[in-house]
Amino acid sequence: MILKIRLECGTLIQMSFEGRAAMKQSFLSKLHTNGIYYSIGALLLLIGVPLYQYLVLLPLGYSDAITSAEGGVLPPYLSWIGNHTIAFLGYRALSIIAFAALISLPFTLFRIIVAQELLGSEETEHAELEAGETDEDDRPHLDSQQEDSFELAGTTGEVREQGTSESGSTSTLSWRGKGFAVLAAWTGLLGIILYMLGSIASAIYSAGVGNGFTSHAAIPGNFQAISGATTIITYTVGGGLLAIASLFFGAMIVRSGLKLWPGVWVAFGYTALALAALLSVSAVAVVSAPIAGKVAFTTPAFLLFALWVLWFGVMLLRLKPEP
Repeated sequence: MILKIRLECGTLIQMSFEGRAAMKQSFLSKLHTNGIYYSIGALLLLIGVPLYQYLVLLPLGYSDAITSAEGGVLPPYLSWIGNHTIAFLGYRALSIIAFAALISLPFTLFRIIVAQELLGSEETEHAELEAGETDEDDRPHLDSQQEDSFELAGTTGEVREQGTSESGSTSTLSWRGKGFAVLAAWTGLLGIILYMLGSIASAIYSAGVGNGFTSHAAIPGNFQAISGATTIITYTVGGGLLAIASLFFGAMIVRSGLKLWPGVWVAFGYTALALAALLSVSAVAVVSAPIAGKVAFTTPAFLLFALWVLWFGVMLLRLKPEP
C-alpha cells in the first residue's frame, strides 16, 4: 500500500507499508496524535513554565533567591527551596513533563525525512529510466554489419555503464543521507532523555539538601560539584545532543531544498540550523559557568527550541491524506 500525505503547497510525501486501507488512517492518526503531544510540550515550555514562574514563584521570592545563586551565594537559594519545596518541584516537573511529551519527536521527524528522500530518489530514477527508454527508441536500427554492430554494442555498453554508475551514486547518497538521519534521531532521543534525567536528579538533590536548610547554615561541601554535574548533564550533554540532532535534521532538509520540500519545510530546516548554533553556545556556556551560563543562554535557546517544536507539531496536525 502507498500512503500519500499532503505536506504543504501540494507537495506529497509517500510512505510505503503493507496492510489494509485501515492502516492508512491509523498511521495518519498516529502522526496527528504526535502533533498534539509535541504542541502541548512546546506550549508548556513557551507559556506554562513562564506563567508558573510569574504567578507562583515570583510572589514567593524566587527572583531574589535565584539572583543570589547567580552571584555565588547559595544559602538563600537553598533556604528558599527548603521553604517552598512543593512550588520548586512543581516548577521542575513542568519542564520534565514537557520534554516527556517530545520523546518520540526525533524518530517521527526521521521517518518523514527518510520517506521524503526516498520519494525524491524514486522520482529521479524513474525520470532517468524514462529518458533512457526514449533514447533507445530514438536510436536508428542499423544493418547487421560487423562494424555497425560493434559500434552499437559499444555505445550500449557505455550507456549501461553510465546508468549503473549514476544509480550507484544515487544509492550511495541515499544511504549516506539516511545514516545522518539515523544519527540525528538517536542523538535527539538521547538528548531528551538526558535532559529529563538531569532535571530529575537536580530537582531531587536540591530539594533534599534544601529540606530544613537555613540561610545561616553551611552548605554541604560537595553541593556545588553535584549540582554543577547535574546542570552539565541537563544543559551541556542533553542540550549538546539536541544541537547535533537539530544540525543534522536541518542539514538534511536544506540539502534537498525546494526540489523536494515545500517552502515552509525549508524554512523549518534553516530554523533547525539556527537552533543548533544557539544550543551549542548554551552548552559551552553552562560548562564554563553552570549557574550564570544556564540563566544567560539556556533560556533563549530552549525558547527557540520550543517554538521549533510547536512549528513541527502544527505541521503534523495539518497533514491530510491524498484523496
